[in-house]
Amino acid sequence: MPAADAEDTWEPRPPDGVLASLTPPGEGAIRTPPGPPSSVTAVPRPRPGPAAPPEAPLDHIAGRGPAVTPVGAFRLVPVRLDRDLPRIARWMNDPEVAAFWELAGPDTVTAAHLRRQLAGDGRSVPCLGLLEGVPMSYWEIYRADLDPLAGFYPARPQDTGLHVLLGRGADRGRGLGAVLLRAVADLVLDSSPGCARVVAEPDIRNTPSVAAFLAAGFRFSAEVGLPAKRAALMIRDRASRHLL
Repeated sequence: MPAADAEDTWEPRPPDGVLASLTPPGEGAIRTPPGPPSSVTAVPRPRPGPAAPPEAPLDHIAGRGPAVTPVGAFRLVPVRLDRDLPRIARWMNDPEVAAFWELAGPDTVTAAHLRRQLAGDGRSVPCLGLLEGVPMSYWEIYRADLDPLAGFYPARPQDTGLHVLLGRGADRGRGLGAVLLRAVADLVLDSSPGCARVVAEPDIRNTPSVAAFLAAGFRFSAEVGLPAKRAALMIRDRASRHLL
């Protein structure tokens, strides 16, 4: 794995046992939203994210032409609540997904989560991922430098973050997650010239997720104590995207 920049590295490698325990990439639960503080959280020098509106809203990313991938044509489309809520809520109630997203329950739980983004200012955009025209994943593309996450790592202007889940059980555990993560990270970089890095913060316990990001060309930068979890800060740099 390439060495991380000094200014965004707090640990030179994942904690002992994390890489050794990685299972094949592609599992579905790749994100845990904010929740109650964890007893194991250690907060490193929190800094509030900027209060100003995003300089470059992200809604231009969804709906671009399909990315050609080894598994077929892949496209992101903006979530429409009237069309997509039942499907996304069903995915959120999959036990494997619910363990990390914590949005299981009636459709109203997922609806509230989606409405907060849809009614926002463009700094977080919920999308469906369509593979060969079939909805099979849910994505959130967000301005990490304007997110509370920016208070927990050395954020840079226009850092863009990813959250993702694979909705179909048959799509997990076979490397599909890594292929799509690479495609979406490249889509972000191609669509946002001012963005130098794509970041992610999967739960450190979610070793299939960490493995998927590593296989997609992200590097492990640090273990970060967030209010709801200990996260693996994963970074894909524009400068090295064609080398990984």
